Amino acid sequence: MNFGVPKEIRDQEKRVGITPAGAHALVRHGHKVFIETHAGQGAVFSDEDYLKEGAQVVYSPEEAWGRADVVLKIAPPQPVEYERLGEGQVLMAFLTLVVAPSGLIQALLEKRVTAISMENIEDGEGGYPVLAVMSEVGGRMAPIIAAQYLQSSYGGLGILISGVAGVPAADVVILGGGTVGKNAARTALGLGAQVTVLDVNAKQLRHLDEAFSGRVTTMIANPYNIEKVLRYANVLIGAVRVHGERTPVLITREMVRRMRKRAVIVDMSVDHGGCLETTHPTTHANPAYMEEGVLHYCVPNIPSNVPRTATHALTNVVVPYLVKIGRMGLAQALFTDPGFSRGVNLHNGRVVKEAVGQAHDLTSERLEDHLG
Repeated sequence: MNFGVPKEIRDQEKRVGITPAGAHALVRHGHKVFIETHAGQGAVFSDEDYLKEGAQVVYSPEEAWGRADVVLKIAPPQPVEYERLGEGQVLMAFLTLVVAPSGLIQALLEKRVTAISMENIEDGEGGYPVLAVMSEVGGRMAPIIAAQYLQSSYGGLGILISGVAGVPAADVVILGGGTVGKNAARTALGLGAQVTVLDVNAKQLRHLDEAFSGRVTTMIANPYNIEKVLRYANVLIGAVRVHGERTPVLITREMVRRMRKRAVIVDMSVDHGGCLETTHPTTHANPAYMEEGVLHYCVPNIPSNVPRTATHALTNVVVPYLVKIGRMGLAQALFTDPGFSRGVNLHNGRVVKEAVGQAHDLTSERLEDHLG
């Protein structure tokens, strides 16, 4: 089977679909990997690194797409890439199709692409293994970013996140206690902050309380508690996610208005619409903006700022799925692995993920009815 790895063209996206080690694993199983020249440059992987592992370097995006049965990407296809989609091709990426532009949906359907959203792939225990590794990276980066933007030169309050003797540490509030929230709490504690985590799931809060030996304050995420903690927060990290759906807006503009002026918000759920009414996506080139007197950092692809770590972590969990596709064929790989099949949003010109159909007013069908 042929795997294609185009160079990412989304602004400031430095990750790449697979590492040289991942390419080696596929080649060792008898497959071909076609990687666009300089695709790994942002993550400091050279063309020579891939060539040494048996991959073939191609010198145009059209060839990287055109020679592939399966295309490996990070970001969803950009408009200029729609015409490069191959008829009946398999595309694996972080697609977030519930909030994707209608033009992308139509292009994928017209080309009968099987679109696998890696963030929707599940394991046998109800977890999301591919999403989890990026959530770990992003969650651990969020407090570091917040610590930077608390500095007055970045527009923040001028607070040292750890405090010093006689001066209290910053109050970091994390909304959501899942993988992102847990990893954000770990790093914030390591930086010396006072940390509060809110979640709707009491069981998850008990888990966090035990994991951090009571060093994190935990609260149920209801409107009363959210408003209460926002009033004293120096940092708010939005770590809310409803898998396969748009993130619910839990914090209104009025709530933001009542926060401390020049406090910092890092909305980690912006790639799924954001959990604040004042959220809108930004880029690494222009990552932050001031809204209602509060500094907002809303970059959807935060892990791309540590692309080498992120690409290694991603390859570790994705390669087994690629090997399975190569060994069994796509239909059999999906049929024998229900968790993998839940990552499929579109199949052969049909919408097979109900949330995507609802988001775009399209009829959805059952994937199982089309696998044979």
